[in-house]
Parts: sequence; C-alpha cells; structure tokens
Amino acid sequence: MKRPFSLILSLVICLFAFPSVQAESKKEAGKRYVIIHADDAGMSHSVNLGTIEGMKKGVVSSASIMVPCPWFKEFADFAKNNPKLDYGIHLTLNSEWKNYRWGPVASRDQVPSLIDQENYLWDNVGQVMQHVNVKDAEKELRAQIERAKKFGVPLSHLDTHMGAVVSRPDLLEMYVNLGIEYQLPVLFVANLDPKKYGLIAEKGKELKVVLEKNGLPVLDDLVQFYGEPDYDKRKNTYLETLRSLKPGVTQIIIHCGIHNQELQNITNSSSRRDGDRRVFTDPKVMKEIDDLGIEVITWKQFHDMAREKVAAAE
Repeated sequence: MKRPFSLILSLVICLFAFPSVQAESKKEAGKRYVIIHADDAGMSHSVNLGTIEGMKKGVVSSASIMVPCPWFKEFADFAKNNPKLDYGIHLTLNSEWKNYRWGPVASRDQVPSLIDQENYLWDNVGQVMQHVNVKDAEKELRAQIERAKKFGVPLSHLDTHMGAVVSRPDLLEMYVNLGIEYQLPVLFVANLDPKKYGLIAEKGKELKVVLEKNGLPVLDDLVQFYGEPDYDKRKNTYLETLRSLKPGVTQIIIHCGIHNQELQNITNSSSRRDGDRRVFTDPKVMKEIDDLGIEVITWKQFHDMAREKVAAAE
C-alpha cells in the first residue's frame, strides 16, 4: 500500500488515547462501546461491494465515503436507499495510487493549490502539508459534503483520508469548524503530547473545548493497523483488540474489499481489505463481540450521547 508511513503512523498513534467525558450521560460504569468503521467507500467497485457486505451481513456499523473517487455514485445510491445505516464523508485531499487517481470535486481553477503537475490531487500527506492553501482546502471539502448531500447521502459524521485534514493547525481548525457548521461529529485528534506534536497539540486542546460546547463527541480511543497479510493472524489481532478494549467509545478503522482483479490492479492492500471484510462478517467474531458485552454503535448514536450530555448540563 502506497503511504508515507512515518507521517501516517505518527498521525495514527496520536489518535490512540485521548480521554473524553462526552458519552458519560449514557455510559454504564465500565461499559465498552465500539464503532466498527469502514474507510474508503466509493474508491472502487470492489471496495463498495466489500463495504456493503460488511454493513448488511456483518458488524460494520459505519462507513465513510470518498466523494472525489470514480465509484462514489454507486455507493451514494446504496446510502440513499439504505438511510438507516451510518455514513460519513472521508474528506479527501490526496490521491495516492500510482495508476488510479482522482482530482478535486470543486473546479480545478477554484482550488489550484490542491492539484499536482498531472492535475490530480497531491499524492501524499507531506505534499498536502507543503502545498495546500487552507482556503482552497475548505472550498474542496465543502464541495465534497455538498455533493454527497445532493446525491441523497444521509450524513452522520466527517473524517479524514490518511489524516491529511489534521496535518496542520489551520487545516485542523477548518475541519472542526466544518463539523460545527454542518452539526456533524468529526474524527478528532486531542490531548497530544506538545513535545511531540507542537502546534497541532496546542490547537487540539483549544478545539476539543469548542467541540464539547457544541455537543459533538470525542472518541476515547481509536485503533487501526495495516501490515499483516495473513488472514488468520489478522483475525487474531482484531480479536485481541476487541478483548482488550477499554471502557468508553472506541473506533476500529477497517478497510473492506473483494480480493479480485480490479482491486489488485489498484493496490497491493487488496488481500488485507478482503481480510477485513471476512473478519467482520464472520459469525464467530460477531459472537465474540456479543459474549464480551461490547455494544456496537454508530456515529449517529455516539452523537446522540453527546447531545444528551449537553442537555443534561443545561
């Protein structure tokens, strides 16, 4: 999988332990909640098929859609026709595959800092950090949200493809402000070590307070991993993650797909995406979650918890 690993891993690690009291009004003492969340819907037909299977036949409780991607419309149609399920926007500022790329939703002349020499979105997060103007980014992300709404997608939250939207303080603030404007929860980085993350950590503390005041929830924990291609080892890692969940609300990020020629032609992560689909449609895994007393929830439910807390404080 083509990713700038040093940067992405640091962004992922910073999402692993940030405490919140957002859901206290509804939590039982020691209760464990999990959002099992599939990224990258709309990326390709095989990703759409895998994600839909996970949501319809498994325990995938939420998914987020890459609006600029070629297969957006197929998944948008599914979302429109299945409004009780949970969908977010996977806000996208980069296009990372070698021969399968996409440009912005907004007109290119309106967002010139977002595109590379080939007229696609920048390849990686480092390039986004270096080149993207926050005003252009806001135009593009707003265009992605509005396009999803135009196609009838019932939205529950916003998150960020490869962490690009949380890679600079100005982008992070813009992202939070979009969530507040649209009254949609955002996947948020907070309580970072200032020695390690500098200005991002400082801005995160400030924006966490803003989110709480606006009744938008903050996760207690977030987990994702990419590396293990072996299915059984991958399944066991997820099971160990579930068994070791801490009280509160955790999101597990997965990437679903079908290991077919289309997905293999796009990415070397095809087998891992297929593995994620298989794990979270496995009846034994679903039974394990139930036996552990873990409640699988959606972002809509998580948002309701936060609103209940605000209402109780008034």
